[in-house]
Amino acid sequence: MTYKQIRKRIGTRRKWMHARCHVRQLRYISSMLRRTFLGTLPAAAALAVPQSQPLPVKLGFDTYSLRAFKWKAGELLDFAAQQKLDTVQISSLDDFASREPAYLQKIKDQAARANISIDGGTGCICPSSKSFKAGPPASERVLEGLRISKAVGATSMRCYLGSSDDRTGPLPIEAHMENTIKVFKSVRTEALDLGVKIALENHNGDMQAREVRTIIEESGKDFVASCLDTGNPMWVAEDPMVSLEVLAPYVVTTHIRDSAIFEHPRGAAAQWVVLGQGSVDFVKFVAQFRKLCPKSTMQLEVITGRPPRIVPYLEPDFWKAFPKTPAAEFYRFVALAKSGHPYMGPMVIEDVTGLKVPATMTEALKEQQRIDLIQSLDYAKKSLNAGVNWRV
Repeated sequence: MTYKQIRKRIGTRRKWMHARCHVRQLRYISSMLRRTFLGTLPAAAALAVPQSQPLPVKLGFDTYSLRAFKWKAGELLDFAAQQKLDTVQISSLDDFASREPAYLQKIKDQAARANISIDGGTGCICPSSKSFKAGPPASERVLEGLRISKAVGATSMRCYLGSSDDRTGPLPIEAHMENTIKVFKSVRTEALDLGVKIALENHNGDMQAREVRTIIEESGKDFVASCLDTGNPMWVAEDPMVSLEVLAPYVVTTHIRDSAIFEHPRGAAAQWVVLGQGSVDFVKFVAQFRKLCPKSTMQLEVITGRPPRIVPYLEPDFWKAFPKTPAAEFYRFVALAKSGHPYMGPMVIEDVTGLKVPATMTEALKEQQRIDLIQSLDYAKKSLNAGVNWRV
């Protein structure tokens, strides 16, 4: 080999080694820049998800899930932080120990320290509903809820029209809907100024999803939205997937709850159960939810301890309350009932309206609520790819 050939080979090897070193340097710099970038993001935990998986929705719970504990906002936030949740829905003004600005600021600061966002809430706001309790006018109740929600950093406030009793009373449901629309329109300016959306829940048999959508659109979709509940559609003979499809454009917060639904001699029956132990395909539901409602929070409202409830759709009187139900939507509910079966697991059944519960059963209900919520949250994290903060 000549001198020139040797020099050429050595020169080529040096260039190759230099290039290899350069590549290593670029990889190191890229890695450092990526770490710096992630450190600047408040939601860096979301990026811990492999890039092949979709970004998870924020996961939390509605405070009614732990109703037997009678905790106030501070204690509820502590629980959410212990579970490494992203959000919590404080769905009742009674969950606050005070409504003074200093206290509300304290709650807001506590949530911020734990990287937890808050969804606000209040109760019945329809003045003609049987659920409307004596007290201030409906518009004042909505305004108070909006102001408190704003004070704790929330951008939505859940509320509801009424219950199934309002479908069979002296006024038709359309009259209650119109009264609700009037209340909402009366607070439009204040709601827009505060930047807090009114999130109307499909609540305990009061309305089907199409009716909730009507109120949202006629009130003004710029300040009225949906709090989508997946347990209550059962009482209006509606598949929760239908509820999602109809309300998806307006959903800002949720009550995610599973139900065991099955056929019954009078039609169907349903019972609320731990998430993942019922008849609803939540893998499919959350996939659609993530696609259709990417900015909404996923709040679990786990309600156990209650017996099955009958949906007597084989009886003519049932349809007096639901004369406008589309056949195609009802068919999907029937198919869901036919595919399900009764819940066969253990459950303390004492959470019944009007029932005087002994002290020993109260303690049992408290523990059941805690365990069932934690189990539901674990299912949402591990089986539904929900939640951000727990990944860190």
